[in-house]
Amino acid sequence: MNLSESISPSLIELSRCLRPDFQWGSATSAAQIEGAAAVDGKGPSIWDRFCAEPGRINDGSNIDVACDHYHRFESDVALMKGLGLDAYRFSIAWPRVQAAGQGPWNEAGFAFYDRLIDALLAAGIRPHATLYHWDLPLALHEGMGGWTSPAIVPLFADYAREVARRFGSRLASIATLNEPWCVATLGYETAQFAPGQTSRATAAQVSHHLMMAHGAAIQAMREVCKTPLGVVLNHTPAFAAEAVEADRRAARIDDGLNVRWYMDPIFRGSYPADILEHLGTDAPTVTPEDLALIHQPLDFLGVNFYTRSFISTQQPPKAAPGKQGFTDMGWEIYPKALTQHLVRISREYSPPPIFITENGMANADQVINGRVPDVERIHYLREHLRALALAVELGVDVRGYFYWSLFDNFEWNSGYTKRFGLFHVDYSTQERLAKDSAHWYRDFIVGFKSRQRLKNL
Repeated sequence: MNLSESISPSLIELSRCLRPDFQWGSATSAAQIEGAAAVDGKGPSIWDRFCAEPGRINDGSNIDVACDHYHRFESDVALMKGLGLDAYRFSIAWPRVQAAGQGPWNEAGFAFYDRLIDALLAAGIRPHATLYHWDLPLALHEGMGGWTSPAIVPLFADYAREVARRFGSRLASIATLNEPWCVATLGYETAQFAPGQTSRATAAQVSHHLMMAHGAAIQAMREVCKTPLGVVLNHTPAFAAEAVEADRRAARIDDGLNVRWYMDPIFRGSYPADILEHLGTDAPTVTPEDLALIHQPLDFLGVNFYTRSFISTQQPPKAAPGKQGFTDMGWEIYPKALTQHLVRISREYSPPPIFITENGMANADQVINGRVPDVERIHYLREHLRALALAVELGVDVRGYFYWSLFDNFEWNSGYTKRFGLFHVDYSTQERLAKDSAHWYRDFIVGFKSRQRLKNL
């Protein structure tokens, strides 16, 4: 099959509304791909400990090796170049560059990211760095409670300043945090993620400390670089299952906890009143000075989008219709929500330029005769790019798209059982194999760039 033939004419038409300098990329995170868990002075993270606790990871695996990207980054960058990527979003492991989260810097760790950035620039790929993608130095968690303590805020700002001082001039952007909702809620309320705690009050306070750390980091980095700075938030729009007041109210609360709880302090300087009331005595301690710190001007907003929340108060709850199917994570495929949500936040918050910093699907991929025929992922990609282009046509300023993920990798508490990648990874040999979706994405990017060149003739 000629995969370029599956790029529908309507999608080609829609792509014409995107900026000529629109960035096509893919994304990963340090803990999920790097491996080299105790190499060259790297300290342990909360995820190293979480993996060692029985029953935490579904397949009993760990991140000691992962995709061994630490040792294979040069060939991995060559794969990115072969896809025609303009941009690559990666995260810096805080415990790799500062083992204890405070104290001396680890020069060997910084040297790895220095080599990675050089390789990306040599390949013509813009490096987009994220400072925190969940791998908190274990020493900070054990010594001071990690994100439960406000003392972490200046430490994170120091780390951010040092990264920006060293690399800022060569980075296309720096994001402070990735998905603080996941860090707080899944890590401190539901125990699905590290460090595995179960307190709503603690999770709420953690979320506030994360927001403060974000603001302090933005201030610190502004002192030493002119790199575009922002934050990456996961947005899962809430839809009421039925047009009844109970479902609408529940959807409003879900939206408040997932979207407005983070967007409001960043862009409005306050937390949503209805969610403070909902949390009651579990609400965090907040001062006006805290809110002023969080409310920093940003150069971009990163939005991670995968699915919607289908909120039903019925017993048993009404299930999402899933007319376009479900991913291997059990998440409903509903691209229409991406268009609707981008238009909504653009109108309600007037954010800076938006990047879709993650979008993708886990699929039960199989290697068949040397190929991975992941037609489901091609459909997912095509329909979400269509939804993105529609949002742009409706006036949303979107500057780039990063597919999650470049590689199959360690999928947190699911271990290695879920495959999101454009490249299939054989974890026993570390062999990478481009899936059919990778070829489709490459052909789409080539087509987009060709059309832009013709427009400029």
